[in-house]
Amino acid sequence: MSEKLKIGAVIYAPQVTVIWGIITDFFEKEGFPIEPVYFKDYKGQVDALLNNEIDMAWNSPLAWLDGYLRSAGKTLNGAMRDTDQDRQSYLVVNDPAIQSIEDLKNKTIAFGAIDSPQARLIPIEFLHQHGLEFGQDYVEKRFDVGVGLHGDHVGGELDAANALKDRQVAATWMLDFNFERWTKDGTLDPATVRVLAKTPSFDHCIFSGRVGLDETKFNAFTETLFKMDYNNPEHKEMMDLEGLKRWVAGRTEGFAQLQAANEYLKFF
Repeated sequence: MSEKLKIGAVIYAPQVTVIWGIITDFFEKEGFPIEPVYFKDYKGQVDALLNNEIDMAWNSPLAWLDGYLRSAGKTLNGAMRDTDQDRQSYLVVNDPAIQSIEDLKNKTIAFGAIDSPQARLIPIEFLHQHGLEFGQDYVEKRFDVGVGLHGDHVGGELDAANALKDRQVAATWMLDFNFERWTKDGTLDPATVRVLAKTPSFDHCIFSGRVGLDETKFNAFTETLFKMDYNNPEHKEMMDLEGLKRWVAGRTEGFAQLQAANEYLKFF
């Protein structure tokens, strides 16, 4: 490759630079040099992608939607992690009296950051589909930690979970992975909390390519990425940090709930 592909990544945690250092070394060994370009938030990354300042971006689902809408659907869709597919958000309660979504009418519900797909946007759309209207049928208690990181910073979601534990709210929303983690590590007591409802499955992060990028080069990046092997110790470190066992072909149908949430809330 004569020119390095410039690939955007948002630093949602210090480990991001370690992850991309390993990926960059791997691509160099494969004869496909890349250059990571770091951003403090997803808006800056999407702006750079649409301004052709970077070639690709490792995007959150909301960043994917932002780029998709602003490019009239012309951005390219690449790979995602195996763990990005078929996620769910859980509506969690600890009051035995709450037995249905309808029981939450006029109650206070906790959410993560304003731009979190899994801990706010998709849950609000889910409640809408089940008869509870935003700004009307319940009180939103939002925990705006890491705004701009689209929920990749778990702080707001965790604060919302602690608000439930402290009985400041009647219910809270969290990603399935976080519910499993927090009920195992003691953050939440599995004897007192329970899942009242689950959203339909949705997808999470995905690689996006800029409009006009040579699709042969874009596809070559994806094929090279697929060569990463969890059984290789050099790759395993990165894959554990990034939370995957293998890279898989991306898809966009898993973003339908987020698109509906955007239309309902007029987020973009």
